[in-house]
Amino acid sequence: MRTSLFTLSMIGAAALVVAGCASSEEWATWKAHPTHFASGDHLYFSTRNREGASTRVTRGDIGLAREEGWWGKPVTVGQEQILER
Repeated sequence: MRTSLFTLSMIGAAALVVAGCASSEEWATWKAHPTHFASGDHLYFSTRNREGASTRVTRGDIGLAREEGWWGKPVTVGQEQILER
């Protein structure tokens, strides 16, 4: 019983910490979608292009984003930065 109460307390504390990190705009976006990512491709793209890291966008990424309706903060690059592969 003690272990489960401790576990529930820790989960609740973690949820409060995470909840404090999102803006109201981000919460609205997350509430509008049933999952965090539109697909595995969206997950892969997002983990590959984290904030502060060098951005790598291909024409295939752009096509997948349109087809699958990706959401979230857009990654912007100049036309000359889009990779052909």
